[in-house]
Amino acid sequence: MKALCWHGKGDIRCDTVPDPQIEDGRDVIIKVTSCAICGSDLHLMDGQMPTMKAGDVLGHEFMGEVVEVGSAHTKFRKGDRIVVPFNINCGECRQCKLGNWSVCQRSNRNAAMAAEQFGYTTAGLFGYSHLTGGYWGGQAEYVRVPMADVAPMRVPDGMDDESVLFLTDILPTGWQGAEHCEIRGGEIIAVWGAGPVGLFAIQSAKVMGAERIIAIDTVPERLALARTYGATDVIDFGSEDVFERIQEISRGEGADGVIDCVGMEASAGHGVASVLSTIQEKLTSTERPYALTEAIRAVRPCGIVSVPGVYGGPIPVNMGSIVQKGLTLKSGQTHVKRYLEPLTKLIQEGKFDTASLITHRSTNLADGPDLYKTFRDKKDGCVKVVFHPN
Repeated sequence: MKALCWHGKGDIRCDTVPDPQIEDGRDVIIKVTSCAICGSDLHLMDGQMPTMKAGDVLGHEFMGEVVEVGSAHTKFRKGDRIVVPFNINCGECRQCKLGNWSVCQRSNRNAAMAAEQFGYTTAGLFGYSHLTGGYWGGQAEYVRVPMADVAPMRVPDGMDDESVLFLTDILPTGWQGAEHCEIRGGEIIAVWGAGPVGLFAIQSAKVMGAERIIAIDTVPERLALARTYGATDVIDFGSEDVFERIQEISRGEGADGVIDCVGMEASAGHGVASVLSTIQEKLTSTERPYALTEAIRAVRPCGIVSVPGVYGGPIPVNMGSIVQKGLTLKSGQTHVKRYLEPLTKLIQEGKFDTASLITHRSTNLADGPDLYKTFRDKKDGCVKVVFHPN
């Protein structure tokens, strides 16, 4: 089969690789009908995540048609269309029973490696390094889905791929990021990054009842989309001081909640911060927590900082501000399974616009290497890339 594979920093190729095989009775094999490039995939492309190996198949946002089932599998049948969450769940460990799906204790085949890095294992993830199990991802024509009797969901009748594809990751991630801000109605919420996750965080905050939603980015097309999705204010961090604007909008109080949808490769805005960030980027490959630093600064005392953006290792954080301001910091990989059914219902009710952020489509995985670069460089108005390989 054809698949998009990692071969080193900046080196993504469309390779011919062996077809997946059933390895356990709970497995299914799916023919991929839709898959997408995620912002998190760019961290892999840029060499920010350890334990990648040449030839690893990428992709954790995918869905498709079941074409083969394991001997012990009873949930799905051949021909079923299913959405596959990016994290893999056993359904049997203590964390799964608590509904903490992203920290499943049994699905990561390299749990000891993850525990050494993070102090505790994560769930197994599709297409996201050997630190999370070394599972091949879904930017491919076919995928083996392990433990498929737990997390994946059958697509309801009448819903097309582009209505539900983003339930695999970025819609629940944006929702969880907003949910962590404990929005009850009337709040000011600031969202760093108007990429796909940020745009869904904005839509989520609107659904939850936030009064003012501030989108922070520097790409005109993304800021324009943010307004259509519910942002009441936009800040171009390339030309404006984010802290001063938030102070102005909030009448000196600060935002009630802030959501860092950028993560480890944040770029700084104008002024001295931009110069320092550029120097750090040129001299080191360490993570750049500019967005998180600004979020901590801009949130009000006793406010909430929500971090759905990906970080892979230690970063400098102003604990003095967190402690003295009495802040709450909430983060974590998304517990996707927790949100599948309620978010599907909201999509059916028209509360979410899932398809309009797709700017680039392809039926040929061979276009993948170039589209990775287009997405990374934000060229051609690129916001989201989706493939329909079958």
